[in-house]
Amino acid sequence: MKTLGCLIAIFVFAAGCLGGGEKVNLKVSSVFGENELIPSKYTCEGIDVSPPLHLEGLSDKAVSIAIIVDDPDAPIGTFTHWVAWNIPPVEEIPEGVPKERVVESPIKAFQGKNDFGRIGYNGPCPPRGHGVHHYHFKIYVLDTTLDLKPGATKKELEKAIQGHVIQFGELVGLYERS
Repeated sequence: MKTLGCLIAIFVFAAGCLGGGEKVNLKVSSVFGENELIPSKYTCEGIDVSPPLHLEGLSDKAVSIAIIVDDPDAPIGTFTHWVAWNIPPVEEIPEGVPKERVVESPIKAFQGKNDFGRIGYNGPCPPRGHGVHHYHFKIYVLDTTLDLKPGATKKELEKAIQGHVIQFGELVGLYERS
């Protein structure tokens, strides 16, 4: 019994140390639902603009937001479609964030390089005949703003947010190219 108590204490301590904060789930929604098709407007077959993202349950301790959108079903391995950070803590990230390193309007943000080799959002564009892909829109609520230069990569962003994530939410959308 004493061993079980020690194991529980170690687990609780480790969970607190690794988490770096409250890690309360954040509800993320958009014009498509969880595991629903992403409208073609937000893909390479449409006008390829970022979809609006609605955040529910944002912590009052939030200082900034970071976004990573990727596709783990890509034939070459996980493919990054969008990295953005230093977004103010807002309940809605509007549609059509401009494809610029530093965005001032309609929302402030820094953006990095996606795996297309471009800055900002580039939507789903799986190879024809490759089936349905899953696009993970990951939202990280941070306790700080990041000292990360515009144009950074997903890997650099992931390193920069370590120890600063207080909330996380994810929305998975589907897309198959026609």
